[in-house]
Amino acid sequence: MVSAGGGRHFLPGSPVISVEEALERILSYVDVLEPEEKPLLDTLGQVLAGDAVAAFNIPPLDNTAMDGYAVRSRDTAGAGPDKPVELRVTGEVAAGYIYDGAVEPGTAVRIMTGAPIPRGADAIVPFEETDEPFEKAPSGSHRTEATVRVFKQAKPGANIRRAGEDVREGQTVVPAGTVLRPQEIGALASLGRDKVRVIRRPVVAVLSTGDELVEVGQPKPPGKIYDSNAYSVATLIARFGGIPRLLGIASDTVASLTERIRRGLDADMLITSAGVSRGDYDVVKDVLAREGEVAFWTVAMKPGKPLAFGCFYSPARGGSASGGGERRIPHIGLPGNPVSSMVAFELFGRPAILKMMGKNDWERPRLRAVAEERIVNRNDPRVFYARCVVTVRDGRYYVSLTGPQGSGILTSMVQANALTVIPADVDVVEPGEEIDVIMLDWSHGEEWGQATNSLSQRG
Repeated sequence: MVSAGGGRHFLPGSPVISVEEALERILSYVDVLEPEEKPLLDTLGQVLAGDAVAAFNIPPLDNTAMDGYAVRSRDTAGAGPDKPVELRVTGEVAAGYIYDGAVEPGTAVRIMTGAPIPRGADAIVPFEETDEPFEKAPSGSHRTEATVRVFKQAKPGANIRRAGEDVREGQTVVPAGTVLRPQEIGALASLGRDKVRVIRRPVVAVLSTGDELVEVGQPKPPGKIYDSNAYSVATLIARFGGIPRLLGIASDTVASLTERIRRGLDADMLITSAGVSRGDYDVVKDVLAREGEVAFWTVAMKPGKPLAFGCFYSPARGGSASGGGERRIPHIGLPGNPVSSMVAFELFGRPAILKMMGKNDWERPRLRAVAEERIVNRNDPRVFYARCVVTVRDGRYYVSLTGPQGSGILTSMVQANALTVIPADVDVVEPGEEIDVIMLDWSHGEEWGQATNSLSQRG
């Protein structure tokens, strides 16, 4: 790697902070949301708000792991392929039923997987180790009169699942703070829970700004562009578990922007795109300063340097402006260029949303990968998050760029599965050198978002 010379700074009056400091400040403004009770099936990806403790054993009784015969193991002593032991079959029991008799010496009870072990039995002989002479019987428990030959000696406890083998009464099965995956949801269902308390999902208002923007589906006049940022940001919010609420497009005036922002102050977070750089019509930070507070508005990253962060205030839910009590609504002002917007959301918006949901493990996997081409970041004292593709060959990771890296080239994100992390003091990465990459996608289709989220809500 070629290191850059020192002495490069941004223009005076434009305070620049590091990516790490920006993230630390944003997360310091963001609180974990309150719990809510929800139907179990609706909690995928949410964080459990309290310990889930078992009120009973699972399984509740000793039961069979196999279809076969419940026997006294001593009655099968010496059994072999050429020397079967014959037992008298006195009944049958299916899963969900209790056998009302007992296994006496010299007898066996035909039993189906999951059925409780009859009194007197201490082993299960699988059908495969018998001559199994019976037709399939109706469900339930009933008696038969027949015999069965056993071709293998059974050991005590063979094929028996003990009561409480999975879960003991009083055991914490899923602790508070656990992110609910399908396996945890299954475990909660096994405890009989149809509803659970989880940290609720944040509602995130999304507002696009700019006179040049047109809503998708509408005719596009000359000089206008369709608003892609609202859709990429809203779906990123949904992907990571938030509930997006689209506020539409605000024009480049203080009045329009103020009116639209106020529509979003009942949300848990507000995300805007564009209006945060130095242009004559970039008014987001001005409105933020007047209506709320500004924490910072430039970050040493490429793409995404013009990033505003602060917060707005509104009356507490159920209160009034004069009744005291205010809610603080964090605000992230993303850049207007579509790639800058997505990269900035990835670095700052995603961790903020995950923290609001009570998740601690928000960091993306980082890898060391071998550069397959020359990557240039000359004369730019910012960390370079280039869009790239990471592949695996011969047990090593390799990285190549997706092509031109302009912040307006949204297709560079379409092709990418990772971002490079080129430090600010490195001008050039040569082929064969290793660099850090942040993985965005390991595979397709495994998202933690809420599939039922409606992305069409508009203010």
